[in-house]
This record gives sequence, structure tokens and C-alpha cells, in this order.
Amino acid sequence: MSIDVGDKAPNFSLPTDSGGKLALKDLKGRKTVLYFYPKDDTPGCTTEALGFTEAIGKFSRAGAVVVGVSKDSPTKHDKFKDKHGLKVVLVSDENGSLCEDFGVWVEKNMYGRKFLGIERSTFLIDEKGVVRHVWRRVKVKGHVDAVLEAVKDL
Repeated sequence: MSIDVGDKAPNFSLPTDSGGKLALKDLKGRKTVLYFYPKDDTPGCTTEALGFTEAIGKFSRAGAVVVGVSKDSPTKHDKFKDKHGLKVVLVSDENGSLCEDFGVWVEKNMYGRKFLGIERSTFLIDEKGVVRHVWRRVKVKGHVDAVLEAVKDL
């Protein structure tokens, strides 16, 4: 399955860092930046999370919440957040259902080796739960600024 602009965001209810739980219904009425990343505490993922953290005030003033999603456990998320002082909510999709629903669980190829993994992707969801912007195969540099501009334009 793949999600495109204009689609309703799939329902979910998953554990988060700090022992929490987050469901799509909890995000109604707010713009939501839902970003998928491969793995906690890896160079690109850390840079992306730090970028969103540094801009969290700007996203908040624009009426948006930022949520990161990976298949790491809530415990790993807690360690990742503590180590880097992250201020974004991190959702744990250990069974991969949300990754599948958004179409970000894909075949990847590194050094000639094929494997399944999370494609770095971001989805901007409006206050009614409709996907308004999609970024796939994200390059980290400049991405946070591009997402922030899209949030402001929404």
C-alpha cells in the first residue's frame, strides 16, 4: 500500500517514547508532520531528528506537531531522545504495520545487497487527517526547512 496526497491518513495506535501511546485520533485538529526514519542513533537519522528538534518551536508556532516513526522499541527511543536531547515524539512501530500502511517498508539496495527497510519519508497531514504533502527518499540536508515551509503554507 502507498499513501498519496489527498488520501486519508491510516488509523493507528502505537506506543511512544516515555511509556506513552499515540493514535491518529489524538492528532485531529492539528497539523502533523509524520516522518519515518530507518533506525535510532544512526548518523542520518540523528541529524534529521536534531533538525526537527531545533525547529520544534517554529513547527509549534505554525500549529504543527512533529512525530518520528521507526521500528525501534520504546526503550531504544528513550535512550535516543535522552542521548541527543530530542524534543520530538517518537512512535515505535515494531511490527511494521504503520510502515506498511504508508508504503515506506521497501526493498533497499546497499553495496549490491538487497534487503527490506524503512525508506526515509515524511508526510504532512492536515487537521482533518488528510495527507497534504509527501516527501519520499528524503535527503536530510534542507529537509526540515522544506517541511516547515509546507506547514506554513497549509
